[in-house]
Amino acid sequence: MAGSSNTAGSTADREIIITRLLDAPRAIVFKAWAEPSQVARWWGPTGFTNTVTEMDVQPGGVWRLVMHGPDGVDYPNKMIYKEVVQAERLVFLHGDDVDGDAGEFHVTVTFDDEGGKTRLTMRSLFKSAAERDKVVKEFHAIEGGNQTLDRLAQFLTQA
Repeated sequence: MAGSSNTAGSTADREIIITRLLDAPRAIVFKAWAEPSQVARWWGPTGFTNTVTEMDVQPGGVWRLVMHGPDGVDYPNKMIYKEVVQAERLVFLHGDDVDGDAGEFHVTVTFDDEGGKTRLTMRSLFKSAAERDKVVKEFHAIEGGNQTLDRLAQFLTQA
């Protein structure tokens, strides 16, 4: 379309991309994402704790957890794995743990080797730019994503 600033198929206005270079081999970083006992210790923004109630890391498998906010509010989450490539990639739908969740979004996490360290990229793709903007404004999604990866980095130094 003439005069349009978006290219066909562009998703930039609907996505959040957070990248971090972690000082651990990608097999160890992947394991931190794939084992309930590990992910419960670092997932979520600063001050949150987690209860993982289900985690079946395979295509079609479900990951359920409750994030316990520092304010005492519980946030039930449900993820459904779409793709799992050992130590390389996780793809899942992420939403609230309620039937018919309209706020569901698509997450792709990649684990790239960089000389024994891991370049982790977490890409969250929303259904619309408005939905993306809502989670950025109301839930501080970018800050929360960065804090989550900060917690992962800290966890990996203790593992």
